[in-house]
Amino acid sequence: MTGLTMLAAGTGPLGSAAAAQPLEAVNATGVVERGAWVMIALPLLGAALLLLSGHVANRWAHWFAVLMGVGSFGWAVATFLSLLDKPSDSRARDVQLFTWIHVGSFNVDVGLLLDPLSISFALLITGVGSLIHIYSVGYMADDPERRRYFAYLNLFLAAMLLLVLSDSFLTLYVGWEGVGLASYLLIGFWQHKPTAATAAKKAFVVNRVGDFGLTIAIMLMFATFGQVDFAGVFAGAQSGATSNTTLTVMGLLLLLGACGKSAQLPLQSWLLDAMEGPTPVSALIHAATMVTAGVYLIVRSNPIFNASPDAQLAVVTVGAATLLFGAIIGCAKDDIKRALAASTISQIGYMILAAGIGTAGYVFAIMLLLTHGFFKAGLFLGAGSVMHGMNDEVDMRKYGGLARAMPITFVTFGLCYLAIIGVPPLSGFFAKDKIIEVAFNEGGTRGWIVGGAALVGAGITAFYMTRVVIMTFFGERRWERDAHPHESPRVMTWPMIVLAIGSVFAGALLTFHDSLEKWLAPVVGTAPEEENLIAPAVVTSMTLGIVAIGILLAVTQYGRRAIPRPAPAAVSFVTVAARRDLYGDAVNEALFMRPGQYLTRLLVFLDNKGLDGIVNGLAALVGGSSGRIRRLQTGFVRSYALSMFGGAVLVIIALLLVRL
Repeated sequence: MTGLTMLAAGTGPLGSAAAAQPLEAVNATGVVERGAWVMIALPLLGAALLLLSGHVANRWAHWFAVLMGVGSFGWAVATFLSLLDKPSDSRARDVQLFTWIHVGSFNVDVGLLLDPLSISFALLITGVGSLIHIYSVGYMADDPERRRYFAYLNLFLAAMLLLVLSDSFLTLYVGWEGVGLASYLLIGFWQHKPTAATAAKKAFVVNRVGDFGLTIAIMLMFATFGQVDFAGVFAGAQSGATSNTTLTVMGLLLLLGACGKSAQLPLQSWLLDAMEGPTPVSALIHAATMVTAGVYLIVRSNPIFNASPDAQLAVVTVGAATLLFGAIIGCAKDDIKRALAASTISQIGYMILAAGIGTAGYVFAIMLLLTHGFFKAGLFLGAGSVMHGMNDEVDMRKYGGLARAMPITFVTFGLCYLAIIGVPPLSGFFAKDKIIEVAFNEGGTRGWIVGGAALVGAGITAFYMTRVVIMTFFGERRWERDAHPHESPRVMTWPMIVLAIGSVFAGALLTFHDSLEKWLAPVVGTAPEEENLIAPAVVTSMTLGIVAIGILLAVTQYGRRAIPRPAPAAVSFVTVAARRDLYGDAVNEALFMRPGQYLTRLLVFLDNKGLDGIVNGLAALVGGSSGRIRRLQTGFVRSYALSMFGGAVLVIIALLLVRL
């Protein structure tokens, strides 16, 4: 491990490469820090007990799961306060648990890293996750398999906490796969529905592609640095002894892993289908767990990306393309959950873009991630509340006029809507505006392209989110006759209220006196003071202007015209493409699935006709030859004598020929 770098105190060598050196994580002290494993153990214990207890636990399983989540959140808060009480350059604590692998020179100890980045994620995971647990008590009240559902929710929290608290890439990988398992179980929770079972398998398969990238990256780390713990890998990456090509390949493999978990191009197709699971699951996946893992991986691996400009460029490119991709899809979705899912793809694209910019963008990527946890969870829980009052209907064309019938849902959803489109002073404004600013400050053609993409994405976001609000809560009532919309019970509305409050105030709190920037500086570094290429006030004005245009276009198209219940068939090519997810599934089918089928058929043919043919042919040759040779065994002595005489004659002839 390398020494401490006092970046937060301003004593470190920032220069042009103001990346944070790996912090030397000293041994944890105090009960709270040494017991950080409790944050993982509580939800893991909840999952184990609920899965093993059987139907005996049906009456209390949900509240027990809530208690485990809230207990984990309480420990995360205590750990945060413990670190906050220390000097900014000493906020890294190592909790060694046990030795996992000890084979020759390959040693892996299971340990936890408590630092500003990991604790920020732990607070988000356990805080928002606990609210979703509470909401689920009401949402899943009538489900006969509620015990199993809450066990999976606890498992999801435990796996994600292991992912973000691990001090090595190998133990991070265990949490990474645990998150994939939990998402598979929850997306396909209603496995009696073929669409849910298919969506779960799709998520599992697509994520295996990204996981392959992370697997190879970890192998490459060990081959290059001889270790896989964060401190050793990051010190090696910053030492200058590793070739740029190796670091670039390492960064690209990590990006592939991030694309799988965070649903970024080209591995985004699973997230839209994942809406087949219960709505609280969607909130958990989109706001606090799975899709945030890719952003965490890139920001945590900042020393690798800082040392490879090519890898950073790839990250920025993926983020910029994905934020536009998801936003365009969101404009044409009539399913409220799929519209919000497309929004997540776009918003995570903003975070990936910011992370690819480097030191100037890491903090704002995390800021948007944290604020996004509030308003995206609020939006999904609001959508679930609407579905709860509308007989599980998801088609917004069959909503309309729900503002009066569901006032709490309307207000909380509306506040989260204003936050996600970046209306000041709500939380989304502070994070997204800064990302657009640092994108333009990249300078040159790259700055204009990336900044322009982020700016246009903000306008499209305002359009499709305004469309969602208008189609759901305003206009004429387009309900089915048997629909009787009503407000959800308090156990569902109170989590929505808390999330709405966070959506309003979280951004201001994180930017007050640059609190988040100072908090994360020891981990991600501090960007050097540079003159802005475009004044912040100009960027803010442009952003708010294009957001206003997006809102106005949506109001004009959906607020002043009657919304037909069946989706219009005569639409533009762009609308058709967006309805079909910009042909993402078609591309995957054409480039991967169909060639994969043909390759499989070819391999089966070669196996049957080639390998099996050779083996079976040899067997047939031996069998046929033996059958024919067996005919020579007549049992008559005269025949054997004649054979011996003939053989002797042949030997004599051969000897004579040799002498000649």
